[in-house]
Amino acid sequence: MKPLDPRLLRHARAARRYVGLTVVLGLAVAGLVIAQALLLGQALGSAVQDGADLAELAPLIGWLVAVVAARALVAGAQERYAHRAATRAIGELRAQVVERATALGPRWLAGGAGPRVVTLVTRGLENLEPYFVKYLPQLVLAATVTPATVLVVLGLDWISAAIVVGTIPLVPLFMVLVGRLTQGRSERGLRVMQRLGSQVLDLLAGLPTLRGFGRERGAAGRVADLGRAHRRATMGTLRIAFLSGMVLELLTTLAVALVAVAIGMRLVYGQMDLVTGLTVLVLAPEVYLPLRQVGAHFHASTDGVAAAEQVFEVLETPLPEQGSQPCPDLRTAAIRLRDVSVRAPGRDVLAPAGLDVELRPGQVLALTGASGGGKTTAVSVLLGLLRPDTGAVEVVPAVGDALPLADVDLATYWSQVSWLPQRPVLEPGTVDEVVWGGALPPTGAGDSRASDARTSARDRAAALTGLDAVVAALPEGWGTPLGRGGSGLSVGQRQRVALTRALLSDAPLVVLDEPTAHLDAASEDVVLRTVEALRRDGRTVLLVAHRASLTTLADQVVEVRPADVDDAVRAGEEVAA
Repeated sequence: MKPLDPRLLRHARAARRYVGLTVVLGLAVAGLVIAQALLLGQALGSAVQDGADLAELAPLIGWLVAVVAARALVAGAQERYAHRAATRAIGELRAQVVERATALGPRWLAGGAGPRVVTLVTRGLENLEPYFVKYLPQLVLAATVTPATVLVVLGLDWISAAIVVGTIPLVPLFMVLVGRLTQGRSERGLRVMQRLGSQVLDLLAGLPTLRGFGRERGAAGRVADLGRAHRRATMGTLRIAFLSGMVLELLTTLAVALVAVAIGMRLVYGQMDLVTGLTVLVLAPEVYLPLRQVGAHFHASTDGVAAAEQVFEVLETPLPEQGSQPCPDLRTAAIRLRDVSVRAPGRDVLAPAGLDVELRPGQVLALTGASGGGKTTAVSVLLGLLRPDTGAVEVVPAVGDALPLADVDLATYWSQVSWLPQRPVLEPGTVDEVVWGGALPPTGAGDSRASDARTSARDRAAALTGLDAVVAALPEGWGTPLGRGGSGLSVGQRQRVALTRALLSDAPLVVLDEPTAHLDAASEDVVLRTVEALRRDGRTVLLVAHRASLTTLADQVVEVRPADVDDAVRAGEEVAA
């Protein structure tokens, strides 16, 4: 990442405003630094050389106090707006990464990018704050204060200016040498942290299964090793930061000492007046200070800079082309999958392979097959979340030509679909709000009949799914608040909530991906009654099923099969021949 990457300004509007404000404040600081040096040199020179008393120095001291106070106010404003801009810019980048990752689809996330994105939008981007708060302001000061003070020193004493100009290049030279090593270490540290996050997330997701087999502590050693590796990488970066800070401090101290020695010798021999010498001595450290601070704070920002690079990598990942045509009414339109094959990530396997399905309006269709055969992948293809490698998905209206799903505006398609995945997604809210999809249906003021009808529909659906018994046991009934993901309910109870929501929705297409996965045999009647109710309502239902009790309800059963890539290629060549 460049010192000020244009991509950061393009993706974060708060950063653009902040950079403009920082430039203005940097120019103000440059003027105040020069004024402070001139006033201080004049006051000290007058007191020492001319013997001026306090009354004569009062105006100069008053102006000096005012300049120092103004400089403190500018520094405070810089710090305040830096934190505010950092918070807003990080929030904007985080929202864009999440939105982009969602648009790239579940297959992209499942290909290894999911845990990396989780780590990036949580801990990774938080490290960008030192870049805004410490590094960027000093970078602007180095571009404003340093040239301005060098010009003033040149106007006062060309010999001191020559020493300053000759030693200034040494500071960025050492910064580049040390910065390259630190940047590499920061990138490695971020990768280690992402690997640690990925393994911990996988471990947490599979913890119930591991506990069932008594292996929940099996990965503890690997997680501890990754934690130690991350700690070593972080400490290595800090060690280099401290050593490089000492090098820069020593370098600038020696450069200021050279200026001071030259001024002292000329003062002794009467080749320079005291006021000029004192002014140049006060200005000399201010020339190097912004550069030294840039080098010191660069190390505090490298983790954030490495995270920003990954943010831009995600944001610049091309999206699949989106359709623009409105979706036909799914109450009368069929959905057809023709010879659909999807290559499984990381394997030379097509799952599904050559799938042909036609889901007609009002039909209950069940997808069966062995685990890993591609049933859930087929559902993702049908929902438009994944593009097939071969074949096509079409929406076939009652009248007119078939419309490829790739040409359909997915927002108009998804609004007609109710999807219950293997792990239901429940938003925070009361039980009543969650079963209605996050918000209660609007009713007119005083419209008790509409409210009664809503309550009656909810109670009928809850009786079918068995949610009424769950609600009766809750402390506040339908008003019981649920946390994110349905926290406060068991997995089976969350499944009942999701089934109730599917019944209450008016979507003509309902997709149930293994709805009995988290229910025992005694509770699978809940799903059977739900599917029957959906059939009576004339809704189209797509089931992913393993149990025979579900497949017996289906009007059509399709077995989803995988195939090796080589076998599929040979079969295609034979058909072509």
